[in-house]
Amino acid sequence: MQIRQYKDGSAEIIFTEQEKKVIMEKGIIKFTPEGLRHFGNNLVKIVSDFYNNMDEETKNKLTHSGDIETS
Repeated sequence: MQIRQYKDGSAEIIFTEQEKKVIMEKGIIKFTPEGLRHFGNNLVKIVSDFYNNMDEETKNKLTHSGDIETS
């Protein structure tokens, strides 16, 4: 998985063909503890970078969403 972030604050998550196959077959993305740590660290960096790069209107928008289920 590769995460590309752009100067306008947007980003893409790009999956390899093997990763797409696993997602299609399993229906989930499963992380080892170490893998989740690395993924989480990358997400924190992305959040910091996109916040610094996005325009003021986008920064001031509120997010209204339901609960995120964790197990």
